[in-house]
Amino acid sequence: QVQLVESGGGLVQPGGSLRLFCTASGAIDELSAIGWFRQAPGKEREGVACLSRHDGFTTYADSVRGRFTIASSNRKNLVYLQMNNLREGDTAKYYCASDNAAISCMGLRSAGIDYWGRGIQVTVSS
Repeated sequence: QVQLVESGGGLVQPGGSLRLFCTASGAIDELSAIGWFRQAPGKEREGVACLSRHDGFTTYADSVRGRFTIASSNRKNLVYLQMNNLREGDTAKYYCASDNAAISCMGLRSAGIDYWGRGIQVTVSS
């Protein structure tokens, strides 16, 4: 089993920056990829970014590419999402997600994700 816990969310003004953290515990050696999804009220959950633990490859949704960066720290169980130039459209609940096979996460597809965090709110507003 793997447990994922998000932290770092909150309220930020448009154009501001925020960093989200995902801490994984348990059988983390099973994980091939760790990433982030988000869901706004009334909308479907969408993939944001994913990081391959095997080769370090990353993938991003078109809506965030160039503004968001996913990376791992020196701690193998800690992954962060640096969000810059935030827009009101980025407002959503953000979920850390992991995938044993990496296919779903790297494809930014919710189906097939093996583990989910509880989620953390990010609100971008003036």
